Amino acid sequence: MDNTARNIAPVPPPDRRQSETALAIARGTARLLRSLGFSCISELPLPSGRRADLVALNERGEIWIVEIKSSVEDLRADQKWHEYRAHCDRLFFAFTQDLPCEIFPEGTGLIIADAYGAHLHCEAPEHKLPAPTRKQMTVRFAMAAALRINRLVDPQGHADFWE
Repeated sequence: MDNTARNIAPVPPPDRRQSETALAIARGTARLLRSLGFSCISELPLPSGRRADLVALNERGEIWIVEIKSSVEDLRADQKWHEYRAHCDRLFFAFTQDLPCEIFPEGTGLIIADAYGAHLHCEAPEHKLPAPTRKQMTVRFAMAAALRINRLVDPQGHADFWE
């Protein structure tokens, strides 16, 4: 078993950094992604050591990353998003309708969301992942999803092997 799988937390620890607005954006965006045929995982650790807000995978193996921004200050303070592009086919920002689209970087998709749903405002350009990176991300996604389900089914189970 490779060591990257062992470093994936079964359930992301509640870090309480996400505002109520960010949580609402994540929920609405996840609903949109499901309607587009994607399954998604929140707070997925990436091979680079960063953690993506939402990672989505569809049956064709496409991988999208969505970075959630709850305010202008949130966008200005966080410049890690550049590193996410290396781990996805398409990179999006999701935000509320209160933020202007013009503040977001060119070359990314835009999703306008609230707690109840979202709208794909601007499609992200495609940057096909190399096959080894796609496999690594797909395995990471699958392992995290399975571990999170196992933790729900057996909260007292021993997960030391994976943590």
